[in-house]
Amino acid sequence: MSLSNLQRTCDCAEGHDDIIQFLISIVDQTYNYRDRYFESHGIEHAINKNRDIELLINQNVEVFSKHEKAALEENKAYYNFLKGKLLNVYPTYSKEAEFFLSKAIKLDPKLLEAWNELGECYCKNDDLTKAKSCFEGALKEKRNKISLRNLSIILRHESCKSNDDKLNNIKQGLSYAKEAVQLDPQDGLSWAILGNAHLCYFFGVQQSPNTLRQCLGAYTQAEKDIVAKSTSDLHYNKAIAFKYQEEFKLALESFHEASLYDPTWETSRNKEQQLLRYLEEIQDLVEAKGKLKPKKLHQILQSIDSKQLGPYGGGSYTSTKGETAKLTEVSYDSLNAGLNEEKVILGKVVCSARNEDTVPFTFCSIDKLGTIIVTTVFNLADGKGVIIGDSVAIPEPYVTDVDFSYKNKNFKFRLIRVETPVIMVVNSKKLGVNLQAGVQMSISRKFD
Repeated sequence: MSLSNLQRTCDCAEGHDDIIQFLISIVDQTYNYRDRYFESHGIEHAINKNRDIELLINQNVEVFSKHEKAALEENKAYYNFLKGKLLNVYPTYSKEAEFFLSKAIKLDPKLLEAWNELGECYCKNDDLTKAKSCFEGALKEKRNKISLRNLSIILRHESCKSNDDKLNNIKQGLSYAKEAVQLDPQDGLSWAILGNAHLCYFFGVQQSPNTLRQCLGAYTQAEKDIVAKSTSDLHYNKAIAFKYQEEFKLALESFHEASLYDPTWETSRNKEQQLLRYLEEIQDLVEAKGKLKPKKLHQILQSIDSKQLGPYGGGSYTSTKGETAKLTEVSYDSLNAGLNEEKVILGKVVCSARNEDTVPFTFCSIDKLGTIIVTTVFNLADGKGVIIGDSVAIPEPYVTDVDFSYKNKNFKFRLIRVETPVIMVVNSKKLGVNLQAGVQMSISRKFD
């Protein structure tokens, strides 16, 4: 429905015996206009969305004022709740919304909807402590998806005194998100928050590929709901997951889509450009073999010796399946896409690539045949890494062949993903656990 048609619909309450029910319909129409904006507007009109919503809110505030006396006589608490909810439609914090919602709760402390709405209002003001108290209070009245999914978000972002507390918050947040989906499997917003909870679990608890697949699976479910699909948050967070999965083209497309749904949000656009710069630098370094001078490159090639395999030189290795295996040294060219079991590669570092996110640490190495390969190392402690000339041995390398075009730019290189630095042998020595650290996340925490 267009804005003008909505305004005409909301102008008066004539013919409505129940004023509160009429005002409920006004609020519901306003939220539907916001949540389903792109059903009646092309994506090119996204820049006007907040302006149009604000116009409708102002129009409907006048309707509320016109019928205030009759509505207060009918149900004072619910009128204050509805007016607060109407003012809370806008994506930024409203002090007025907080006032009316707080008043509604004072008049009726068991008004669950008001507790949830006030909690979301506090979230917009970054007052997570008060918000958490609201959602926990609402849950005491009834298990409901809105309280659960908001608590999942808050637990993910609140400050913790210890790492154990942070891990417990991540696990509890995932549990809340799962329960929210169970209560309403058709709600895309709950699926989106479940995806975020899985993403946090992946980085904060266990970096299992299966967890990342669950994350992206939840986002896929979320996109079936037009309300969730129309939020820039969903596409931004999906892009983060794709980026860490090293599905670079899908990550770039998702960052771009996030910026289309909210052209005023610079973060998604900046992340797209940042990832492009990272990939462009990798491509340049691969093509120029680290931009080393021929003499230096020749010296590096001549210095590669199988003795630098260290403990992997003819020794045993505990594979990803937990089995003891013998490793065979192979050239970069002979690697297959995917996991190369019972194989080990050896090369020397010729350069490292800048990554504005710092994670993963990225470097290029060359083997004795002169082949260049890119390696990304996750969970590496800040300030640590390898330098030009270091020998690096990697057992059972997982290979991805990157080959795609995006915005008239071509990317083609082989990439090895290392989940933890402790499996690498650098300069004939296996790296210690002191070089391992957690990954820093960049998940959107915008509150709807």
